[in-house]
Amino acid sequence: MSADQNHNLSSGPDGASDESIQKVHAELLTNKTEPAEGFKLMPLFLLGFVSTMIFVTSIYVVHYRAGFSPMVYDERFDPKTAAGSASKELTPEQVIAAGKKSYQQVCATCHQVNGMGVAGVYPPLVDSEWVTGNEERVVRVLLHGLNGNIEVHGKTYNGAMPAFGKVPGGGYNWNEEKISHVLTYIRQEWGNKAEPISKAKVAEVLAKEAARTKPWTAPELEPFK
Repeated sequence: MSADQNHNLSSGPDGASDESIQKVHAELLTNKTEPAEGFKLMPLFLLGFVSTMIFVTSIYVVHYRAGFSPMVYDERFDPKTAAGSASKELTPEQVIAAGKKSYQQVCATCHQVNGMGVAGVYPPLVDSEWVTGNEERVVRVLLHGLNGNIEVHGKTYNGAMPAFGKVPGGGYNWNEEKISHVLTYIRQEWGNKAEPISKAKVAEVLAKEAARTKPWTAPELEPFK
């Protein structure tokens, strides 16, 4: 076999020799970046976005779950038994306990467990005339909600209060008994000293305002101070 034939056998299709191909491969292996161990950190802006979305979604679910109870998924849950027990007259201590449970599940998200609220947004319930004052006013607030600025202890708050009553546009559709429990709890907790609010009183106010479909404003509630 001639030298030219040997040269052709040792050359690639484009005329590159075995030696030059091996040299290129060696350079590629030498310059190849070593894989890094572990994981790359999430960019801060993406972390912030995800955290914000989780927080906003949690608030939305709490505000608009319409009184959903996880007990419906308990195989031992009997709606008839639950309805029967709910209709029994509760002692004052049981009323407070029931009101506290509902408050901590929902209301504490905005007004906080200690009732101190959030500065500039959600007003405190501690020593507040909105809570301990005329029961007609506080019942209306819980039934239909409250929009616009209100003043508590000389400070202004502008967080929107959702409707809790079984009214058109109500966000929670709590019954009169549950509303009376929560109102009684906040009127007698954190040093507040006001009379309890009965289920009958809530039903009375609801009947008076049967046609109302929107939240109250502070000026509208002036007659009920």
